[in-house]
Amino acid sequence: MFSGIIEEFAKVVRIEHDKDNIHFTLCCSFGHELTIDQSVAHNGVCLTVVSLNGDEYVVTAMRETLERSNLGLLKVGDKVNVERSMKMNGRLDGHIVQGHVDTTAECIAKEDAEGSIYFTFRYNYDKEMARRGYFTVDKGSVTVNGVSLTVCNPTDDTFTVAIIPYTLEHTNFCDIELGTKVNIEFDILGKYIARLQSLN
Repeated sequence: MFSGIIEEFAKVVRIEHDKDNIHFTLCCSFGHELTIDQSVAHNGVCLTVVSLNGDEYVVTAMRETLERSNLGLLKVGDKVNVERSMKMNGRLDGHIVQGHVDTTAECIAKEDAEGSIYFTFRYNYDKEMARRGYFTVDKGSVTVNGVSLTVCNPTDDTFTVAIIPYTLEHTNFCDIELGTKVNIEFDILGKYIARLQSLN
C-alpha cells in the first residue's frame, strides 16, 4: 500500500529482457536501505526488489504489468518516480494507492499557470470499465506515474491536474511533454462504491 507521495526519482541503470519479463536495475539514494522482497512503487507500479548492490537494485516486471503500464517504454537513463510502501503509524498525506496501475494515458495539453503547470491527459474510455469505477471525478484523487493528485475538469476520457513547482522538480513530471504516456491508477474508493452499487 502506498500514499502517492513520491520520495524521489530513481535512474534506470540497466534493462534486461528475459522471455516475457523485463528486469530493471535502478539506482536511488535509499537503494542501500532496501531489502529483498520489499515492495517499491515505480511510476505507480508496485514491484518487488529481487537483487541488491549498494544503491542499485533490481525489480522484475512481467507481461501483464508491461501491457498495463509505461514501464516497457523505459530506457537507460530515464527517471522513474519511486515510493516505498506506506508506514501505518504516520499521516496519510496523499490518498490510498495500491500500486496496481489500471491503464496508461497520454499527455494532450500542457499549460503554464503563473508558476504551476496544468497537464491534461486522455485515456481510452470504456463504458463497462467506467461502470466498475474506472473514471475520474472533479476534486477526486487520481495517481499519475505514482503521484497522488487532485482531478480538475474531468470528462469521459480526459482529466487535468495542476502541478506545483516542487512536484515538477522532484518527480518525472519534469520530463512529461505532449504525447508522453503515463501510468494511471483510479481511486480505489470509487471502484468499491461502483462494485457495491452493482450488487443491489
